[in-house]
Amino acid sequence: MSAVPATPEPGGRRPRPGTQTVDRSVAVLRTFEDADRQTPTEIAHRLGLSVSTAHRIVQALHATGMLGRDARTERYFLGPTTAILGRLALERMGTTLLQPELTALRDGTGEAVSLGVRVGDEVAVLLHLPSTHPLRYDQPPGDRNPIHTCAMGKTLLAFDDDQVAMEEPYRRFTPSTLTTRAELAAELARIRERGYSVNDEERLAGVRAVAAPVRDGAGRTFAAVALQGPSVRFGDDRMPQLTEAVLKAATRLTDLHRHLA
Repeated sequence: MSAVPATPEPGGRRPRPGTQTVDRSVAVLRTFEDADRQTPTEIAHRLGLSVSTAHRIVQALHATGMLGRDARTERYFLGPTTAILGRLALERMGTTLLQPELTALRDGTGEAVSLGVRVGDEVAVLLHLPSTHPLRYDQPPGDRNPIHTCAMGKTLLAFDDDQVAMEEPYRRFTPSTLTTRAELAAELARIRERGYSVNDEERLAGVRAVAAPVRDGAGRTFAAVALQGPSVRFGDDRMPQLTEAVLKAATRLTDLHRHLA
């Protein structure tokens, strides 16, 4: 987790007035994505903030219920307001009602299934159903992946007008990672033509995935559904079968979401 000081934005721009507190508050909340309970001092060290600033933000978030506090240890955790907002967001996006279709996709293939949405230049995992195999790839809800490295991310980019804001070269994770705008643009064109995306060990060596877009009632792509697993089970001989399963599931999820909307 990087610091959120008052540094210029890309291109030399300064942060807009009033946004620094919001950015810092969001950054504090995001530290809990990979930490269960923390003190303000620990949060300050992670974000590069002064202890007094971190303490002030934590106190404000605690007052609204966004954070809870263990009186015995004086450590903070995600609070009831965060839980309520998260549940309402999932319900209002229709994702919880899509879970039966995701379960059917997992059971029909035996492979891990994820539903993700775009958050800036990342993909946030909303729902994840683990594979039934002992050897599998798991990414629990809340996990985030760089958008240029995963099948869901490339799917969301291919069917969205907003391109990445990252500077080139993009971060490389494996020899297969796309690291330039030209490489990514060519890949997105192929995805739009065929209607699905493949992650060929671009984020993690030995892991492959296939994803397709899920659209809302207006035809906009709001999420991506993916099958993910070890490359030993995602070989070229099986990929057509997995791709067909993902495309059919994406169509059913789109139809269901349109009906619910």
